Amino acid sequence: MTITTITNFRKNVYSMVEKTVRFNEPVTITAKDGNAVMISEEEYLGLLETLYLTSFPNMKEKLVEGLNTPLSETVSEEEVDW
Repeated sequence: MTITTITNFRKNVYSMVEKTVRFNEPVTITAKDGNAVMISEEEYLGLLETLYLTSFPNMKEKLVEGLNTPLSETVSEEEVDW
Protein backbone atom coordinates (compact mmCIF):
# COMPACT_ATOMS: atom_id res chain seq x y z
CA MET A 1 0.00 0.00 0.00
CA THR A 2 1.26 3.43 -0.91
CA ILE A 3 1.11 6.13 1.78
CA THR A 4 1.32 9.77 0.76
CA THR A 5 0.48 13.23 2.02
CA ILE A 6 -2.41 15.18 0.56
CA THR A 7 0.08 17.65 -0.94
CA ASN A 8 2.04 14.91 -2.67
CA PHE A 9 -1.20 13.28 -3.82
CA ARG A 10 -2.31 16.54 -5.48
CA LYS A 11 1.01 16.75 -7.33
CA ASN A 12 0.85 13.12 -8.54
CA VAL A 13 -2.89 12.43 -8.71
CA TYR A 14 -2.85 11.10 -12.29
CA SER A 15 -0.06 8.56 -11.73
CA MET A 16 -1.47 7.46 -8.38
CA VAL A 17 -4.95 6.89 -9.79
CA GLU A 18 -3.47 5.03 -12.76
CA LYS A 19 -1.40 2.80 -10.44
CA THR A 20 -4.44 2.12 -8.27
CA VAL A 21 -6.57 1.17 -11.26
CA ARG A 22 -3.96 -0.93 -13.06
CA PHE A 23 -2.54 -2.82 -10.08
CA ASN A 24 -5.31 -2.58 -7.45
CA GLU A 25 -2.77 -0.78 -5.27
CA PRO A 26 -4.55 1.15 -2.49
CA VAL A 27 -3.27 4.61 -1.61
CA THR A 28 -3.52 6.03 1.90
CA ILE A 29 -3.69 9.81 1.77
CA THR A 30 -2.72 11.51 5.02
CA ALA A 31 -4.00 14.94 6.03
CA LYS A 32 -4.17 17.04 9.20
CA ASP A 33 -7.79 16.15 9.97
CA GLY A 34 -7.52 12.43 9.18
CA ASN A 35 -6.67 9.97 6.47
CA ALA A 36 -8.44 8.67 3.38
CA VAL A 37 -7.89 5.54 1.32
CA MET A 38 -8.26 5.39 -2.45
CA ILE A 39 -9.01 1.99 -3.98
CA SER A 40 -9.91 0.93 -7.51
CA GLU A 41 -13.54 0.56 -8.55
CA GLU A 42 -12.92 -3.17 -9.05
CA GLU A 43 -11.69 -3.50 -5.47
CA TYR A 44 -14.59 -1.40 -4.17
CA LEU A 45 -17.21 -3.48 -5.98
CA GLY A 46 -15.56 -6.66 -4.69
CA LEU A 47 -15.78 -5.36 -1.12
CA LEU A 48 -19.45 -4.47 -1.60
CA GLU A 49 -20.18 -7.93 -2.97
CA THR A 50 -18.36 -9.57 -0.05
CA LEU A 51 -20.32 -7.48 2.45
CA TYR A 52 -23.58 -8.34 0.70
CA LEU A 53 -22.87 -12.08 0.62
CA THR A 54 -21.74 -12.22 4.23
CA SER A 55 -24.86 -10.34 5.36
CA PHE A 56 -26.90 -13.53 4.91
CA PRO A 57 -27.01 -15.88 7.90
CA ASN A 58 -24.67 -18.88 7.45
CA MET A 59 -23.41 -17.61 4.06
CA LYS A 60 -19.81 -17.39 5.28
CA GLU A 61 -19.90 -21.04 6.33
CA LYS A 62 -21.47 -22.05 2.99
CA LEU A 63 -18.79 -20.18 1.05
CA VAL A 64 -15.99 -21.79 3.08
CA GLU A 65 -17.64 -25.20 2.62
CA GLY A 66 -17.79 -24.59 -1.13
CA LEU A 67 -14.14 -23.62 -1.25
CA ASN A 68 -13.21 -26.82 0.58
CA THR A 69 -15.33 -29.08 -1.67
CA PRO A 70 -13.23 -31.04 -4.21
CA LEU A 71 -14.26 -30.48 -7.83
CA SER A 72 -14.93 -34.22 -8.14
CA GLU A 73 -17.81 -33.80 -5.67
CA THR A 74 -19.48 -30.94 -7.53
CA VAL A 75 -22.08 -30.99 -10.29
CA SER A 76 -20.70 -30.41 -13.78
CA GLU A 77 -22.19 -27.81 -16.12
CA GLU A 78 -23.53 -30.58 -18.35
CA GLU A 79 -25.57 -31.97 -15.45
CA VAL A 80 -27.41 -28.70 -14.83
CA ASP A 81 -30.66 -28.10 -16.71
CA TRP A 82 -30.48 -24.37 -17.41
